[in-house]
Amino acid sequence: MSTRKKSKAAITPRVSEPLGLYEAKTRLSELVDEAALGREFVIAKSGKPMARLVPFGPANARTLRKPGKGKGRVWMARDFDAPLAPDVLRLFTGVDVGIGGGAGDDE
Repeated sequence: MSTRKKSKAAITPRVSEPLGLYEAKTRLSELVDEAALGREFVIAKSGKPMARLVPFGPANARTLRKPGKGKGRVWMARDFDAPLAPDVLRLFTGVDVGIGGGAGDDE
């Protein structure tokens, strides 16, 4: 058996046939090295797929958001922070606030 390391080009980023749990335990170090190069493995127990060994890192990471990318897509009304009308406020609080009245007007 060759001790030469496999190059990144030799490993295809595809999912292999399911490996048995015993085989995966026996070859774990080798499988982790191959996964780091981009290959994915399915590990099965009693013939049923149970887990997937996939590469970890930038290839699967979310891309960083770029500030300002959504500029011009969102707008806000000029009065978005104006006080709510009493009938709308009642829907949120459940308290009937009359005109000129507040929470302390229960005399």
